Amino acid sequence: MTDEVKHKCGIALIRLLKPLEHYQLSYGTWRYGLEKLYLLMEKQHNRGQDGAGVVSLKMDTPPGKKYFNRQRESGDTAINEIFRRVYSKYEEAEKINASAFNDASWAKANLPFVAEAYLGHLRYGTFGSNNIANLHPVMRQNNWRTRSLVMAGNFNLTNVDELFDILVELGQYPKEYSDTVTMLEKVGHFLDNENQRLFDKFKTQGYSNVDITNKIGRSLDITKVLEGANKRWDGGYAVAGMMGHGDVFAMRDPWGIRPAFYYHDEEVVIVTSERPAIQTAMHVDFEEVKELPPGHALVVKKSGELSIQRIREPEEKKSCSFERIYFSRGSDREIYRERKKLGELLVPEILKAIDYEVEDTVFSFIPNTAESAFYGMVKGVEEYMVQKKWEELKAFNGSCDQDEVLKIMTQRARIEKVAIKDMKLRTFISQDKGRKDMVSHVYDITYGTIRPGVDNLVIIDDSIVRGTTLKQSIIKILDRLGPKRIVVVSSSPQIRYPDCYGIDMAKLSDFTAFQAAIELLKENEMEHVINEVYKKCNMQKDLPKEEYVNYVTDIYKPFTPEQISEKISEMLTDKSVKAEVKIVYQGIENLHKAVPDDLGDWYFTGDYPTPGGNKVVSTSFLNYIHGIHTRAY
Repeated sequence: MTDEVKHKCGIALIRLLKPLEHYQLSYGTWRYGLEKLYLLMEKQHNRGQDGAGVVSLKMDTPPGKKYFNRQRESGDTAINEIFRRVYSKYEEAEKINASAFNDASWAKANLPFVAEAYLGHLRYGTFGSNNIANLHPVMRQNNWRTRSLVMAGNFNLTNVDELFDILVELGQYPKEYSDTVTMLEKVGHFLDNENQRLFDKFKTQGYSNVDITNKIGRSLDITKVLEGANKRWDGGYAVAGMMGHGDVFAMRDPWGIRPAFYYHDEEVVIVTSERPAIQTAMHVDFEEVKELPPGHALVVKKSGELSIQRIREPEEKKSCSFERIYFSRGSDREIYRERKKLGELLVPEILKAIDYEVEDTVFSFIPNTAESAFYGMVKGVEEYMVQKKWEELKAFNGSCDQDEVLKIMTQRARIEKVAIKDMKLRTFISQDKGRKDMVSHVYDITYGTIRPGVDNLVIIDDSIVRGTTLKQSIIKILDRLGPKRIVVVSSSPQIRYPDCYGIDMAKLSDFTAFQAAIELLKENEMEHVINEVYKKCNMQKDLPKEEYVNYVTDIYKPFTPEQISEKISEMLTDKSVKAEVKIVYQGIENLHKAVPDDLGDWYFTGDYPTPGGNKVVSTSFLNYIHGIHTRAY
């Protein structure tokens, strides 16, 4: 993706099912769980480079000893910094007492992060600063271990205002106005209720307080806690957590918007945001890693008993297709195939855009995340060329000579590495003119790959959101090569509506497709459409979210996708560019052909899976009209 769009976040939950001594004997180290956590986090580094956090849970610690240990760090080197700190303490301990250091029981009693359960988190912040206080895992501590709670997640809620008010009505005083604190306190509230219910029950049966504490730990109904906590959440979420006494869990929203996968055997239970991370860390096959069903929770009791429980009625599955197009690692078997298919399905439109001049066209991609779609595009072009060769040979009707046959058979799609990301843009230049000049040098080109004035250049990207980098940098530098036509291909459809479930695409005014539609309305003297949409959005601003309608779809209805693409091409072409510029987008129908099992497409179609989505897009439009440049949730 040439536009910088952030996405939050990644989780890694590990629950060891055997005593630490088992791993010492079987794998030569009691650090087995910690080392697996490092691998799982590194293999999901793509999901968060603003910061990271790790928390460990020691089972059966005596009173007065810490059972939670936590480290958090901001910045794109956070994972390595966290584990460097942890391991530096181990190195010191080994120097002092090498013989005791290799004893798992001694290590657990004397060293931090020697534990039976771990929770790691990677953050990409779509809202709020990236200081330590905003990093996960977040904690709700209590002197009763069964009331102590740690959580981390990949989520965004649209109705924080509503949930915040409920907490206040309960008599709470939340320390922050955020979905993170709101979710933590909501789970904490129902955890407190479950603790109190069990305490009252066992107290009437005559048990001592110490006995009651132990019985509560064994009897806590985590499914009931999560069921009560999430029943009013509107948004996408994959959340993992641990209670101080030893129960751990992971839960997923009922629409399956945010991804979650799990694996378990006799030694370990693991939950992550991406399947390949588990496959790599545990050396297991694709089929052994399962998807956590929408609306369900994975719960591992302190005893090690694992269950998958429904905590909310599953809705129609609308898992985020952007995960497949861009965010998730392309090393997943299914995602790799889907991205190739996205590129292949674009070929008919690409051929139209280049007037079928395949021999005079160079094909490339930018950035590296578009490489899989590029392979699919090239496959489709080559299949077209095979058919074209066959038709040419048939036309000779057996009368062609060897040179003519050789000329036809040696035709190939021309593939080049045309654009290279040369540097990371720094932000020390604040003036607009200077920043634009900096942006123009983010990418560099491979000179000599294009025949000036003769060749077309087709370059594929995962998506086009704002178009800023295309206009200010990429199209200009590609134009230096002298192509007669530049065709920029997006393997995703036009992004028309804000996301509110965890992707940093929150403002309508940012989207080049929205800007193009507004310009077309003005050019065609159809400003009344804008006014009518404003009136409809304004009339529903005080309604409950369940009654909202997405009227912003009316902005696009007067025009075909091709008309909007043509306008985008015009808007993204600087006056200094000499080549003809065309923008080709994926179609919605082809998107679902390529990605048949992940149908969340609200950023393309406006079809939001939750009521809160319709409220967000309506509010975002009102913000646009009023010149308010903030997110709408």
